[in-house]
Amino acid sequence: MVIKMRNKYMKIQEDLAEHIRKGRIKPGDLLPSENELCETYSASRETIRKALKMLAEDGYIHKVQGKGSIVLDVSKFDFPISGLVSFKEVSKKMGHRAKTIVQQFGKILPTPELKSIIQVAEDDELWEVYRIREIDGEKIILDKDYLVKKVVPYLTKEICENSIYEFLEGELGLTISFAKKEITMEEPTEEDRNFLDLDGFHSIVVVKNFVYLDDASMFQYTESRHRPDKFRFVDFARRK
Repeated sequence: MVIKMRNKYMKIQEDLAEHIRKGRIKPGDLLPSENELCETYSASRETIRKALKMLAEDGYIHKVQGKGSIVLDVSKFDFPISGLVSFKEVSKKMGHRAKTIVQQFGKILPTPELKSIIQVAEDDELWEVYRIREIDGEKIILDKDYLVKKVVPYLTKEICENSIYEFLEGELGLTISFAKKEITMEEPTEEDRNFLDLDGFHSIVVVKNFVYLDDASMFQYTESRHRPDKFRFVDFARRK
């Protein structure tokens, strides 16, 4: 009986999520009331509430007291231009919809290009981490990270699957201060097409981050390669 009920609320959640993803239920719309959903799905109130809780946790709806469940825009994800945030922080509102896959992890000596970017010596090792960000089952971001090993002496694949910044600040006690960013639109490379779901796409948004500690020393270079249909890059500007 417990298994059947669990299957039912998960099926209801999946059905409603599919309607939202396909645009049959629009952003800003209110979902039908709990009573209406009980009738539609021939389910108990408890089952419906569990389905709605899962939808909220996965970033599909926002529940407002006295109003109901408001549908959120899940077609695009907001990335702050001026902020310095990790993917884990940005993806919190997506709940279980977001997944990180560590595609490549290890230590390398800097190439001439990386040496000029990060300004390290030829024998200064770098951590090289390739992470694929999967959202709703689609691989849509390739993050290529390079961190100076002298600054980050210890790193593991498991840390990279979770949050590198959380580890650097929480465990190593580093103070990440600021970053310079460059945003360009480029043609996808063969590597992009190998790692990401890019069928039908002929451009990719490339965000280059040059990240510094509080002593103004650069310790990280990141290249984030985004499929262009899923993201809004947002900022707040004030005229002086």
